[in-house]
Amino acid sequence: MEIPEEQKDEARLDWKLSLDPQLPFRVTDLKQWFYCRRIVYYAYCVPDVRPITYKMFFGREAGEEEVLREMRRSTHRYGKVEGRREFEVELASPKLGLRGKADLVIWVESPEPEVVVVDYKYTTRIGKHVQLQLLAYGLMLEEQSQIPARRGFVYLIPKRRAEEVPFSPELRSEFLATLEQMHATLHSEQMPPPVAERAKCVACEFRRFCNDV
Repeated sequence: MEIPEEQKDEARLDWKLSLDPQLPFRVTDLKQWFYCRRIVYYAYCVPDVRPITYKMFFGREAGEEEVLREMRRSTHRYGKVEGRREFEVELASPKLGLRGKADLVIWVESPEPEVVVVDYKYTTRIGKHVQLQLLAYGLMLEEQSQIPARRGFVYLIPKRRAEEVPFSPELRSEFLATLEQMHATLHSEQMPPPVAERAKCVACEFRRFCNDV
């Protein structure tokens, strides 16, 4: 499905206006980083070339529709997690240089306090980038509230099923290392090497800007 040029121009302008030196990255950039680091480079170091695709709009719309459904449900799909729910929670961390919007946050009071984040994904499996995105929301909530974030859930929209992701020390360490690499690329403004799986380049919207693939 083709997006009208006017809508693309508005999206590009909104993107450039949203750039914040104190909060340079969005949680969704973790997905792009794992797919191809150059996508993050183009988006932030050369923002004027950022293409706008239907896929960007579709993923956002699917998530928003699931939030509306969730408002009418209980939390039984997340096991024994019970607590006050908040939807579409805006989060930001100058410490991490990160911002994003959590689909659902559950504030648990007993048997011991914890904050649990739920992310809706239009996918059938949980890749590493999805785990890191979920953890990113958890760390920002933890920093903001001083309440521990020990786990989160990914709701797989096509399967209508929630899967738990523990926030292990190993996952936290990998997240911080990944975020450090992203910040290093932003500050150096050096283009990362091309992705090893060149099949990804075939349909990439940024391919025409790479001279070595």
